[in-house]
Amino acid sequence: MRTPFILRVTGAAAIAYTFAPTLPCRLLEVRLHLSAAGGAGNFTITLDSAGGAVYDAVLYSEDMTLVTDAHYKPNPPVWLTNSGDELEFAWTNASTRTYGLEIIYAH
Repeated sequence: MRTPFILRVTGAAAIAYTFAPTLPCRLLEVRLHLSAAGGAGNFTITLDSAGGAVYDAVLYSEDMTLVTDAHYKPNPPVWLTNSGDELEFAWTNASTRTYGLEIIYAH
């Protein structure tokens, strides 16, 4: 396997991030760290399939009420093979926690 890439996103507002690779790749891991327990609301990772809404799927959902670290490691890795396949990352972050989101993937 080739050396994985790490995409890092940080902030203190809502997470509404789209990972839209330009080459086929596989999602290896996602890490989310918060400055303090997150408060109400779910952190979700959704596959937005190029095949249309009928193929979209929630891959991961975690209630962040008492959580400071969320970790998703799909086994086997999730393949993004079609132009237009995207991953949508979402969390309301109503308590404005500072976060660090890492997306680890490989081509």
